[in-house]
Amino acid sequence: MPKNNRKAVILLSGGVDSSTALALSLKNGYQVNPISFEYGQRHSRENESSRKIAEHFGLKLKEFSIDLRQIGGSSLTSEAAVEDHSPEEIGSTIPNTYVPSRNIIFLSIAASYAETIGARTIIYGANSVDYSGYPDCRPSFVNYMERALQEGTKIGTEEGMSVVAPLQYLSKGEIIRMGLKLGVPYELTWSCYRGGEKACGRCDSCILRLKGFMEAGSPDPIEYESLPEFYQAFLNKL
Repeated sequence: MPKNNRKAVILLSGGVDSSTALALSLKNGYQVNPISFEYGQRHSRENESSRKIAEHFGLKLKEFSIDLRQIGGSSLTSEAAVEDHSPEEIGSTIPNTYVPSRNIIFLSIAASYAETIGARTIIYGANSVDYSGYPDCRPSFVNYMERALQEGTKIGTEEGMSVVAPLQYLSKGEIIRMGLKLGVPYELTWSCYRGGEKACGRCDSCILRLKGFMEAGSPDPIEYESLPEFYQAFLNKL
């Protein structure tokens, strides 16, 4: 990618990782164009967070609407119950919150949008250290997706296209410590798979988030219906 082109498209879900990746990308001098997706997910509160995060950083959010409930196959796009796991179990298998090919679809749309605005970089907040076990968060997926976009798009074949995953090898605690230094407004973010009035504190995403804030030594600023014992013990020590 030519050094003079710092225009990028970023997938912004409104969660910890994508919001931190956004702040880091701005710090690194990218001209960031955030996009988000309403895809029929049960936790649509993340869309509200995406809007608030974009507004906080003075950016215009482009929102796409697709209906992955037509495909189903996930507790996030069907009536199936969201599974809960212990901290030790998370990441050992692919959970039922995995949405089939979701990030392949999202990254493909991001590439289409990037072509229309002349961007050669897609920023993807994937993390393969503290994660739920989704295959589309692994470094091999990011590398193969980048290669596919280089081979399958006009801008990729003529000028090159990069998929950048700046948080790929960081723990959740490291990501949050970085975000706090960058001024990420974590009180505006949303991670819970259930999407209630308050975060549930039981799903994999809540557990990973709370574990990250504990490791970063900072209380999570959002409200929870319940708290796991390890995090409550952390709060009691503050």
